[in-house]
Amino acid sequence: MKDKKSLIIYFSRADENYSVGYIEKGNTEVIAEYIQEITNGDMFKVEPANPYAKDYNTCIEEAKERQANHNAPIIGEVPNITEYEVIYIGAPVYWSDLPEEMVTAIKDLNFSGKTIRPFTTHEGSGLGSIPSQIKKICSGAIVLDGLAIRGSSVNTSKNRVEDWILNG
Repeated sequence: MKDKKSLIIYFSRADENYSVGYIEKGNTEVIAEYIQEITNGDMFKVEPANPYAKDYNTCIEEAKERQANHNAPIIGEVPNITEYEVIYIGAPVYWSDLPEEMVTAIKDLNFSGKTIRPFTTHEGSGLGSIPSQIKKICSGAIVLDGLAIRGSSVNTSKNRVEDWILNG
């Protein structure tokens, strides 16, 4: 996987996070950067058109509403994925699922023949139902085993990420 043309599509949120407090860089972004360093892949950060509140509890309410209404516009468009062989899709786990902004980003892309490697950050949810959700949204793709990293341990997880990419 390391030598294949790769794109890392990820959603990440800084500010107040569960169990880790206020952070300047989101946990998923840290993992995405490890993947980029190891694969030399291109990156696309999914940015919400309506930023979340900085405090955790307000953010939770906003995220619940966006997921319930399937309404989470994003800034920009995901790059054309035609030239990529492997697509890494990463996000924090929101109630076992992808954040709605990630769904917005990937739902209309043609993943036929692509290999997808899902990765998540969490504080106890693991991968949640994200691999099955990705299989449903990204029809025609081969979805390989995912990687789940606790948000509280992202800064010491580079070796785990590398092992997953190389030996996955």
